[in-house]
Amino acid sequence: MSEHIAEIIWERTSETFDYDEYNRAHIIRLDAGFDVNASAAPAYKGDEDRMDPEEAFVASLSSCHMLTFLAIAARKKLTVERYVDRAVGVMEKNEDDRLAITRVALSPRIEFAEGVSVDAATLEKMHHSAHEHCFIANSVKTQITVE
Repeated sequence: MSEHIAEIIWERTSETFDYDEYNRAHIIRLDAGFDVNASAAPAYKGDEDRMDPEEAFVASLSSCHMLTFLAIAARKKLTVERYVDRAVGVMEKNEDDRLAITRVALSPRIEFAEGVSVDAATLEKMHHSAHEHCFIANSVKTQITVE
């Protein structure tokens, strides 16, 4: 078992606390010792130059999948040189008629070291295993696919 801590710090900077006026900007202080500037998504009156919770959620799924994939590759002695993913989350109404990130599509592009050859079937199995063992994917109802 392990614990993971994030401290959220928000202070009102607006003159009033009206819905259309109050600030959404806040700080996420991570246990690792640094701060992340965050806000609501721009569609919800947030600052577009700050990370929003929906982006953080999609990023956490992508990051967890990547780290699990890298562990699998390392154990198989398949050296990875580069891993790039452009993950896309879709927010829509779920089966309870509530807004949720219902789907996340991962699009990893992996470069293996020179001389390392991985066929499509093996790569697919590695991604399937990474999905099954990703702690974050195991924690959510969101449909996650690898394209």
